[in-house]
Amino acid sequence: MMGAVDVGTSWGASILRLGLGLAATHAGARPEQPIELYDFEACPFCRKVREAVSMLDLETVVYPCPKGGPRYRKEVKRRGSASRFPLMVDPNTGTEMFESSDIVTYLYERYGNRAAPLWLSTHITIPLGSLASGLRLARGGKYRPAKTAERPLELYGFEASPYVRLVRETLCELELAYVLRPVAKRSPTRAAFVERSGRMMVPWLADPNTGAEMFESADIRRYLLQTYAL
Repeated sequence: MMGAVDVGTSWGASILRLGLGLAATHAGARPEQPIELYDFEACPFCRKVREAVSMLDLETVVYPCPKGGPRYRKEVKRRGSASRFPLMVDPNTGTEMFESSDIVTYLYERYGNRAAPLWLSTHITIPLGSLASGLRLARGGKYRPAKTAERPLELYGFEASPYVRLVRETLCELELAYVLRPVAKRSPTRAAFVERSGRMMVPWLADPNTGAEMFESADIRRYLLQTYAL
């Protein structure tokens, strides 16, 4: 799936999710260290946690766990489950939890300026999330053999962006860990991002392993496949 169809179905997935994760309107106290998230892109329960991350403007270290992935699924199993996702780890408090609604509630209580909204703290929107995954043909769900990156990559974006989704799917399929730096609308981190990258446009990827930095989802995906896919 490439080109206009690929972009069109990603837009459709964002529409199905009602634009959740478009704006950083609920940020409260800031954690000293990034939270950690073990998830995979095609999972509707993982999706609503990432939406909360964008709305709370939380820097997050993402460990993708596609089906068949040899790296991070082992760590999830070691921490208590071979098949439940997402897993959230907060190194600031030593908290670990699996249930998506519990994770959203916890993140809002610790790092939000309000209680978690009903559509994220319950499973009410999960059917729409499943439809969004179906529209994308479960992209980001299965492992594609790849080399390991020594250091996590950096991805600037936000959950509702259809172009950022295309990059996250590829990162997940290649099982490449990355630091997600949310820059949703009204995020106070946007100014620092523009100072670093030169303009307000997402996705933007920085790879500390090679020094590469780039915009444009198609260019980023091509780079990831050429650099890491086997």
